[in-house]
Amino acid sequence: MKEAKNELMQFVAGVIMLVVGLYILSQKVMVSSSYGFFSLWGGRFSSGLIMVPLIIGIVWMFATGGSFVSKVFTVLSVILIIASIVASTRIWLVSITMYEWVLILVLIFGGAGLVAKVLFANNKSEKSKKDKTEQTGSYTSSIEDELDQIKKNMK
Repeated sequence: MKEAKNELMQFVAGVIMLVVGLYILSQKVMVSSSYGFFSLWGGRFSSGLIMVPLIIGIVWMFATGGSFVSKVFTVLSVILIIASIVASTRIWLVSITMYEWVLILVLIFGGAGLVAKVLFANNKSEKSKKDKTEQTGSYTSSIEDELDQIKKNMK
């Protein structure tokens, strides 16, 4: 039972560290987008021009009764719109000290490490119990298992 509490505390501490690190990082990042013209695969397009394929796809879909090709064309035009939004977004870090940067990295990756340790350590402990059971033949992990074993031997 003590291991479960320790794992729970490690998991909670890891999540708190991860959240605090991501919060501090989000406060140090600037995001902007350029409205108007954007460049995608070397071509420059206006923001309104990117809506033309979506309009064509919607009209085509309603005119043909929702054929498969019209649906694919509409979905591809939505993907193109999302790609244009992502392509026109600029993300950069503001000027921060080395101490702040190291603190952010330790909180994010330390917290992620603690969470991963707890999530993936369970499989390892179950595997080691299974290996011990195969080696010794009768491995009891708790008092209830031991009592059940004694009851079986009495009958």
